[in-house]
Amino acid sequence: MIARIRHAAGFLLLAVRQLEKVSYDTLLATPARVFIAVTFFLSGRTKVEGFLTLKPATYYLFQYEYNLPFVPAPIAAHIAAYSEHLFPVLLVLGLASRASAAALLGMTAVIEVFVYPDAWETHLGWATALAFILFRGPGALSLDRWIRAAVENRLSPKDVLPP
Repeated sequence: MIARIRHAAGFLLLAVRQLEKVSYDTLLATPARVFIAVTFFLSGRTKVEGFLTLKPATYYLFQYEYNLPFVPAPIAAHIAAYSEHLFPVLLVLGLASRASAAALLGMTAVIEVFVYPDAWETHLGWATALAFILFRGPGALSLDRWIRAAVENRLSPKDVLPP
């Protein structure tokens, strides 16, 4: 009986160790990138018609409903629409992931403070996913990781270390 318990405990410990190895890269980073990318991309699609032509309603929203205090409404409308298309695509690819996450985190802060301050629960979820990507990186399934590995394999220690 004791041997079976030890065997089960050993198996459980092995499983936990394996999960710890893959949990960040596979189970957290990639879904976080996809979740936040879909959220922002779909929001961006509501602001445009066709490829990237802003709808008249978008200009109206930025002029009268959102009314950001530091950027003129037409400029803010374009920045938001283009950002909500560019950065999600980069996040899904895992390319320039930290910069994209930082940009969307800034956008989330602006939305929370100036546009929809009562939606803090939603924005907290977005900020959590974005902060995870910003601080921990995009994970193994990303172009950023592939590029980094390619660069590190080409450089020898003497290329990196100062003389």
